[in-house]
Amino acid sequence: MTSAPLKGADLVEAGPLADGTGTAAQSVRPSRPRRRGRSAPYWFLVPTLTLFAAFTVVPIGYAIWLSLHRVQVKGIGLGKGARQQVWNGIGNYTDVLEDSEFGHSVLRAFGYGLIVIPTMLGLALLFALMLDTPRARSAPFARLAIFLPYAVPGIIAALMWGFLYLPDVSPFYYLLDKLGLPQPDLFDGGNLYLSFANIAVWGGTGFNMIVIYTALRAIPPDIYEAARIDGASDLKIALRIKIPIVLPSLVLTFFFSVIATLQVFTEPMALKPLTNGLPSSWSPLMAIYDKAFLQSDIYGASATAVVLALATFVLSFTLLRISDRYTREDRA
Repeated sequence: MTSAPLKGADLVEAGPLADGTGTAAQSVRPSRPRRRGRSAPYWFLVPTLTLFAAFTVVPIGYAIWLSLHRVQVKGIGLGKGARQQVWNGIGNYTDVLEDSEFGHSVLRAFGYGLIVIPTMLGLALLFALMLDTPRARSAPFARLAIFLPYAVPGIIAALMWGFLYLPDVSPFYYLLDKLGLPQPDLFDGGNLYLSFANIAVWGGTGFNMIVIYTALRAIPPDIYEAARIDGASDLKIALRIKIPIVLPSLVLTFFFSVIATLQVFTEPMALKPLTNGLPSSWSPLMAIYDKAFLQSDIYGASATAVVLALATFVLSFTLLRISDRYTREDRA
């Protein structure tokens, strides 16, 4: 009598034979990959991807779509159908590149950056190095005091400093008057750059200091001990060991500072009501705001925003490539 063949689902491991002479041939259940649960991590990304698409991808796509259109006015522009949205191609982009006022705003932003970026990063590096020395006292309090201005919202900081710049209400001008010293107009001409730069440096130095200080704390202490055994002073350790090691952090903060410089908006926009010498298009973002909401040219403003975004991307990518190339050469 023959037994029916075993199916795959019936295959199990056989135990020892009853007579103890050996074991039967072991048949193992065929393993199948468990796919249940493999897609679970991706479901956790759905809320983030949804918000990213709704508030980043869709607005960018809509801005690009607007930048390729314009409004066509028929007659005097009154009545139904008098104003229609039509295709304009690269016409808005041509107008942006030919707009001298936008070019001046970009130049002003670069001039502002030439003051802000070296000063802010230099102070951040100096404070980080000072806090990382063994002789530093009250380091936690000092870190908090330097970082605290970064926690102040930008609009509040700009208004606070703006009133300190006004001669009628500023205590600094009162002290200068009592001491018989000259009282400069911080809202006039080139002093505007210093006024805006002071607000940016005051608010941004703490963040950059924390980034650099964190990189310094990650350096193994054995390196410092070996350098001191060789007779290196704290200054030589800082110049020859600490700064080269934290160079990637400096590059990172530099990129952030460049992007923030091209997107400066809060300081000049908040100080504009306090002075008559500040144009509505002082910075690139102010020029976009002026064109969109004061001139009601949303299509030209969209094209200007796209141009500024592309310029920021190209500049950041170029600087990153240059930095990466020099970093590889130094390692080689």
